[in-house]
Amino acid sequence: MSTSGAAALPPRAVRVRVPASTANLGPGFDTLGMALGRYDHIEVRTLAEPGLSVDVTDAGAGGIEDVPRDESHLVVRVLRRTFDHLGIAPAGLALRCENTIPHARGLGSSAAAVVAGAAAAYALADQPLDTDAVLRIAAEFEGHVDNAAASLLGGAVIAWQDEGGGRWHAERIPPDPTIRPVVAIPEQRSSTDATRGLLPETVPHGDAVFSAGRAALAVHALTAAPELLVAATADRLHQHYRAPAYPATAHLIEALRKSGVAAAVSGAGPTVLALTIDGCIPEDVDTSGFTLVELPIDSAGVTVTYP
Repeated sequence: MSTSGAAALPPRAVRVRVPASTANLGPGFDTLGMALGRYDHIEVRTLAEPGLSVDVTDAGAGGIEDVPRDESHLVVRVLRRTFDHLGIAPAGLALRCENTIPHARGLGSSAAAVVAGAAAAYALADQPLDTDAVLRIAAEFEGHVDNAAASLLGGAVIAWQDEGGGRWHAERIPPDPTIRPVVAIPEQRSSTDATRGLLPETVPHGDAVFSAGRAALAVHALTAAPELLVAATADRLHQHYRAPAYPATAHLIEALRKSGVAAAVSGAGPTVLALTIDGCIPEDVDTSGFTLVELPIDSAGVTVTYP
């Protein structure tokens, strides 16, 4: 499948490792993100003959039976979009995906797919990865870039957009090395679009001021003062509006916070993010219905190798 006027790509292959991510971190709605040490791996081969093959392996993602194996696969769509941006086109493509990031759980599986596809396209084109372009492509597919920026850059990130809906930006901030994230993953799945639909168009001024202050505090707590994380992860902007969509998640967050653990909804949920300093959840907190996994903060972001 080639585009008229685009340069042809010779047969070659790349492998991409992309981390999961958690976003918002409480008050930093669509702004704060963090890369986590659970990874999807993809291999992309350009072929001399036209055609497309897509192979997907569930290596712990929690069910991928609904993932398409054709041109509608998200990685394929991002590859095509990035190839168009670069002015190139392969005759054919072979894609292999090994998925470990749970789908529809608030751990950035879609953002990881976007970043992986864009990174693979740049590598196949033998061009250095353009962060600005990848953020722009991520915004086209995702609508916002907090998860994608974390998977792209690693560590913790702050993402923002120019006024008037212009260019997207992201800055990596170094998280305090004592922070040990634990995620509580439920069987329930969630849709970002569905939970975003629960948010009101306006919020009380006092709530906006509260969340702005806590988001600023979160940057300090994440990088230099983890003892302030419980206060820094408090939110009045989005979490309580979404709580009816996942009451068990809301209940667990409340219980953790009462026990002194900095807890928040991971992205659009329903996974719970706990930012601990010992990797432990208090024994008296009922976590039934959730799988607890300690995930280190990934510091590398997306990586590309050549088989």
